[in-house]
Amino acid sequence: MLQSLLFVPTLKDAPKDAEVKSHRLMSRSGLIKQTASGIYTYLPVGYKIIKKIENIIREELDMIGCSELLMPALQPSDLWKESGRWDKYGPELMRLKDRKERDFCLGPTHEEVITDVVRDHINSYKKLPIGLYQIQTKFRDEMRPRFGLMRGREFIMKDLYTFHESEEDLDVWYKKVTQAYINIFNRCGLDIKIVASDTGQIGGDEADEFMVMSEVGEDTITYCMSCSYAANQEHSGLEEGDKCPLCGGTIKTAKGIEVGNIFKLGTKYSETMGAKFLNKDGQQKAMIMGCYGIGISRTLMASVEQHSTEDAILWPEELKPFDVHIIPVNTKDEAQCKLADSIYKELLANGYQVLLDDRQERAGSKFKDADLIGIPVRIVVGKNAVDGNVEFLNRNDGEKVLVSAEDILKYI
Repeated sequence: MLQSLLFVPTLKDAPKDAEVKSHRLMSRSGLIKQTASGIYTYLPVGYKIIKKIENIIREELDMIGCSELLMPALQPSDLWKESGRWDKYGPELMRLKDRKERDFCLGPTHEEVITDVVRDHINSYKKLPIGLYQIQTKFRDEMRPRFGLMRGREFIMKDLYTFHESEEDLDVWYKKVTQAYINIFNRCGLDIKIVASDTGQIGGDEADEFMVMSEVGEDTITYCMSCSYAANQEHSGLEEGDKCPLCGGTIKTAKGIEVGNIFKLGTKYSETMGAKFLNKDGQQKAMIMGCYGIGISRTLMASVEQHSTEDAILWPEELKPFDVHIIPVNTKDEAQCKLADSIYKELLANGYQVLLDDRQERAGSKFKDADLIGIPVRIVVGKNAVDGNVEFLNRNDGEKVLVSAEDILKYI
């Protein structure tokens, strides 16, 4: 990709309302642009990384036997009244009427819709278990949107729902999805903790959250220094220095960003909405459900928080928008332009995704933009181009080496 053709509007200064590092950097890097409070446009580089997160999720969920579908964002009130949540959900639910004065909402979550889908098509234990997921925009009318993509009124989310004939089978899938989530966040380069939490507005019998440790997190995590115990402070009520309820070790606290959650719903929705099946004995039973979410836009934000300085992003391997960034220092220098173009074509021919900065900008501006865009491997074509040499920079370890352009593939 030629950088002159890539829409990546970097900024010298962050917006005044950008309170946290990730919001400042994503705005300055041209990843996002605020459209209204809590509502953002994902610009090309930001959306490219969003798609990479989505594809990692698809690969891991498909591997454990889940199927992807797409449900409507616009949901009729009738389904929410069946589940009993229409009057209980609160002001975060965005409600509207159509031209015939029928009530609808913009979905913050999809338990009602998925239960309606499954109850009409599955009626026997022979068709269970099943796992269905979607990647879709969600809506919540937050009273105070904040911290960029941390808490918005419109956001991208993956939600998965599983249906089972027994609690034991739900336990098996709960563990399978937990491991899939660990794989997903590891591949996204995120350091996470799994913590016990309250079920909140989703409801159910048990819930866990996947937290990225960060000082800007809205949740306080309590965890043990001696064992694997961890819980949201709202759920545990523990304070720093308390004894661990499992092993008696010392409790520590830290801030965290919730990027995923999993719930054992039980029969909360299937019972009220009539999602039933015939078991092996010919008896009609309510399906047992699990619900599992990942905030995709929030995962993008958490990655920037963990993998950046105040002025530069360094993307994890699987999220990088391009494999290599080629920067000719002076685009008026024929030798530099020819060598940069030659390397660019060679890397493309070998299957690499490459960004070539062909813009007629000062070298300082190019390097600042490159730091903001965050590609880990950089090739700088400067005064040594006349000898066929370029500077190779691996930003992961900071090592710069002068190499022959003929050997560039070996270094990459």
